[in-house]
Amino acid sequence: MITTLHAIIRRTRQHHAIEHATLTILAERFPNRRMVGYSDPAGFTLLADIPEEAARRGVADAMLRLQAGEAHLAIHPNCGTNLLTTGVLVTLAALLGSAGKRQHPMSRFARALLFVLPTLVVSPGLGLHLQQYTTSAQIGDRWLKDVRLLDGAGLKGYRVLFE
Repeated sequence: MITTLHAIIRRTRQHHAIEHATLTILAERFPNRRMVGYSDPAGFTLLADIPEEAARRGVADAMLRLQAGEAHLAIHPNCGTNLLTTGVLVTLAALLGSAGKRQHPMSRFARALLFVLPTLVVSPGLGLHLQQYTTSAQIGDRWLKDVRLLDGAGLKGYRVLFE
């Protein structure tokens, strides 16, 4: 059971790294195009209005570059890990800063703001650091199985699956 769970987590981290690398490469090729990805144990979903061949090439290039040692591609500044880290820490800072019933509401607000602002400065860097645990650039045992077009409900994207 633990071995299976470990394998699922490892695959998800690898797919997360490939997703980030793919998004970085595609952003260079399609500047100012909105793109988003979501990783899971089977692969990742890429929501982007780009040609199918560009998506396939982006995934293939991402895998090649990660395997060639470009581990920095596994870390992405717009990762949900960064957003989650910032959201949790800012919420905790606001709660801590506004604690205390006996204080005037304006005083509690000012104190909460005093706690929140430094947290907003520190959180993005911490989120980038935490991506070391949510991604793995060691993808030598991952093999691309398929890149399937998703086109519906006004969204265009691709489902990327691995062996």
